[in-house]
Amino acid sequence: MDAAVAGNMKIFHTISGQRDVLREERRSGKKIGFVPTMGNLHEGHLQLVGLGKDSCDVVVASIFVNPLQFGLNEDWEKYPRTFDDDVKKLASAGCDYLFYPDEKEIYPNGMADQTRVVVPTMTDILCGASRPGHFEGVTTVVSKLLHIVQPDEAIFGIKDFQQLAVIRRMVEDLCIPVDIIGAPIARDYDGLALSSRNCYLTEEERSGVKILYETLCWCREEIVNGRRDFSHLEALTTEKIEKGGFRIDYVSIRNAKSLEPAAHDDMDITVLGAMYAMGARLIDNVSLNLNEV
Repeated sequence: MDAAVAGNMKIFHTISGQRDVLREERRSGKKIGFVPTMGNLHEGHLQLVGLGKDSCDVVVASIFVNPLQFGLNEDWEKYPRTFDDDVKKLASAGCDYLFYPDEKEIYPNGMADQTRVVVPTMTDILCGASRPGHFEGVTTVVSKLLHIVQPDEAIFGIKDFQQLAVIRRMVEDLCIPVDIIGAPIARDYDGLALSSRNCYLTEEERSGVKILYETLCWCREEIVNGRRDFSHLEALTTEKIEKGGFRIDYVSIRNAKSLEPAAHDDMDITVLGAMYAMGARLIDNVSLNLNEV
């Protein structure tokens, strides 16, 4: 085994080392939960580990800043690497194993020649329209990680709602035997969704970025109160965000499962939004079930 130890958590750098120890856990009847991350961990990630601890016997986390999901003008090189701090947080949260591979371990033949996993639906809209190729990188690496860890459950935050929907579709299409669990969005004191990229926000921006969540909540309440003019609602929500001083990427009202534009008779609806601050692109979403209101 190639394991290092931090508290009661073992750290593996190789696929073979991680697989060997999990094979023994599986043989002993243990249920395995998995939390894939790119590091720079915050309280939201630790809540995912906590959910895994609640329902599984063993929890594995991974840290891998996946270059395949970053575009040419995106922030792969400057993405925060905080490994030592991340290890302490995971160990304190009760994580059992950390898989921490390098790029060669994940892409042994290089990224250019890597076999890709492509979900042909739900990936060229919303965040996919702004970040071409992003979801191909996500589905490729998540597929690899699921095959490496072979968990019973994999836990993802609902903040990345489109990513969660795409991964669920991939797992269904490829018959991967894992339950995908969506975890509630962890929020700061003012409602801002926790994100590893929030550290890029300037001090001046930080007090204003809550407008994204606030306006999405306003849009949700308008729908709850009977409005179905979805295109007009999207435009009004966009206008509110722009008046707050931020550049909008999109606001969109969608069917929560298919991510198709919401129809008037849809019951499960998600309102998604993305906007640009000077230092970061922020995303958020709110959902509603009209059968329950």
